[in-house]
Amino acid sequence: MSEITIHIQNPDQSVTSLQAPTDMGLSLMEFLKGNEYDILATCGGLALCATCHVEVINGFDNLNEISNDEWSMLDTLPNITPTSRLSCQLRLNETLDNITVKIMGDGLS
Repeated sequence: MSEITIHIQNPDQSVTSLQAPTDMGLSLMEFLKGNEYDILATCGGLALCATCHVEVINGFDNLNEISNDEWSMLDTLPNITPTSRLSCQLRLNETLDNITVKIMGDGLS
């Protein structure tokens, strides 16, 4: 499979579905930025800032296990949820097909 579908829950609760390539080695953060979503990603994808925080609305159980570095960053956020992830740590691959995410940002806005 060279394309997967990513669903993004917008602030107005509507959902936008986008086709994402799996053969370019992109992270979910890079894909969202490339599609002009308002995601800061201040550290550039190194799991050092948590400004690419997303809540996984659907498909969380299919994701790779959270790393200690990612958890350390998420644990500093005031708006963490049980299904929070850093989008820079999620590589676009078949396990993300049909995932639904909500962009949370740094939790400070």
